[in-house]
Amino acid sequence: MALHPTLDRVTARIAERSRTLRNDYLARMDAARHDGPARARLGCGNLAHGFAASGVDKPGLRGGRGGNIGIVTAYNDMLSAHQPMEQYPTLIRAAARAAGGSAQVAGGVPAMCDGVTQGRDGMELSLFSRDAIALATAVSLSHDMFDAALLLGVCDKIVPGLLIGALSFGHLPVIFVPAGPMTSGLPNKEKAAVRQRYAEGLATREELLEAEAASYHGPGTCTFYGTANSNQMLMEVMGLHLPGSAFVNPGTPLRDALTVAATEQALRISALGDDYRPLARTVDEKAIANAMVGLAATGGSTNHALHLVAIARAAGLLIDWDDLDELSRVTPLLARIYPNGGADVNHFQAAGGLGFAIRELIDAGLLHPDIACVHGGDLRRQAMEPHMDDLALRWREPPAASLDDTVLRGAAAPFDREGGLRRLQGNLGRAVAKISAVAPEFRTIEAPARVFDSQDAMLHAFQAGALTGDFVAVIRGQGPRANGMPELHKLTPALAVMQDRGQRVALLTDGRMSGASGKVLAAIHVSPEAADGAPIARVRDGDVIRIDADAGTMDARVDAAEWAARTPATLALAGNRFGMGRELFGLMRAQVGSAEQGACSLFGDEDAAHAARGAAR
Repeated sequence: MALHPTLDRVTARIAERSRTLRNDYLARMDAARHDGPARARLGCGNLAHGFAASGVDKPGLRGGRGGNIGIVTAYNDMLSAHQPMEQYPTLIRAAARAAGGSAQVAGGVPAMCDGVTQGRDGMELSLFSRDAIALATAVSLSHDMFDAALLLGVCDKIVPGLLIGALSFGHLPVIFVPAGPMTSGLPNKEKAAVRQRYAEGLATREELLEAEAASYHGPGTCTFYGTANSNQMLMEVMGLHLPGSAFVNPGTPLRDALTVAATEQALRISALGDDYRPLARTVDEKAIANAMVGLAATGGSTNHALHLVAIARAAGLLIDWDDLDELSRVTPLLARIYPNGGADVNHFQAAGGLGFAIRELIDAGLLHPDIACVHGGDLRRQAMEPHMDDLALRWREPPAASLDDTVLRGAAAPFDREGGLRRLQGNLGRAVAKISAVAPEFRTIEAPARVFDSQDAMLHAFQAGALTGDFVAVIRGQGPRANGMPELHKLTPALAVMQDRGQRVALLTDGRMSGASGKVLAAIHVSPEAADGAPIARVRDGDVIRIDADAGTMDARVDAAEWAARTPATLALAGNRFGMGRELFGLMRAQVGSAEQGACSLFGDEDAAHAARGAAR
């Protein structure tokens, strides 16, 4: 099947736009490649430190030529998604040893849970934790003892952070090793209904806690299709997982077999073998384009409008929201997973899962099949479905047809003719909207602004009964430079309640919403942000705001001369500077780029040309 012309055009545009930056990156990665085991280049004292505590692996590390895998782990036992990884290093070390190599835990990275910090002060560290994870990944791999790396991570900022950090070591082959989703609990729609009832004062805290505990009930990733599970989809369509690894439940023989197989494969594709597959060559413009298509086709998390930009930049590639919008408009929506439907990821997996979706998109010409996947084949092989044949791990073709077309459909008869992500622009700047869960009749609004400087201020107005009639809630001072760009997910139940009452409501913010963005129209990630004196800081209560997600526009209907003459509002940000560790992140707030630059604090002045290109658009 020939490539879709839009995919071909956008990919070529990314390559041309990035040519100089990408060539410089690849030259650095090629220069970092070495002959023989990496540790052989270390001085004797360096090497002795590196294998001093390695026990039975010491002789091989000292004098052998077998590959050594660096494990970078996000394990902790507070996060349900990462708790299953506690024993992974033991399993990986044994598998590496059996394959003639070795493995060492190179380091750990922080792994915070947005579900725990949602609506709390700690959420203001969440997005910056991605950059901290990238730095910790680089520190872990900087010992230069390793010929390949296995990255153990699942959740929101963790997978992007691991990948951004690992791309600085792009001469190494890198495989991501997930833990899989928890088994299905209370259906997400039932949980959401209790949340709405609680927001209206119709459910008790104990009833709400019981619903939440029945939904998030055991080891594994949360089962809704938020950022964590969108991460796993991205790793598949970018070829960074063994095929079909994403949604296999933890604590199963198949999960362990995939972890062992990833270890064996990492040794095969190092520079010591005949099928060298460095990360720098896997993550290219084709893989990034695949990621944007996969995000649109599955109704994935809006957070990746930030993360993919930062990941691409780490690989020497420049993308923006126009690329994402253009690809989304030609990508059919193949999945209905909560919050874009009633099913969870286990139902999606049972219906055919990512293997079915990848094959459908390849056949429709909407994915590049010829990327250097870590499993040794191309992307068509990524569509294969893993299973256990007695004690042996095997792969088979995914189902010929969806096993549940209320959850998963083929490209010929999708849920929607286009994906769920839109770029908005107008006199308010640029933003992102996720429309896959928003009914068509709610995708356009023209209503007066109600302006707030925090989500709590809006919620207090809601609880006081002050939010009547149609309105656009403008929540500003929530961008990366202001306060780290927290998710504003606490707003979801209140906005949903008002929409269900018959009010026309929408959200406009320079903050994030969530991987679980729901049924209310939300123009998020507004860039530039209010802290930079941007247009959103000029909005006043009563200004008529028009958001048209179908047309891709967002504007304040204010006389142009008056609009230009307005002084941006002064934001009260002093309270966001201290407490819960926020005082330690001042450097990141000062250094961070705009949302459309990935809200990243790592690249600094190197991105001046990128910023200039965006300003001249």
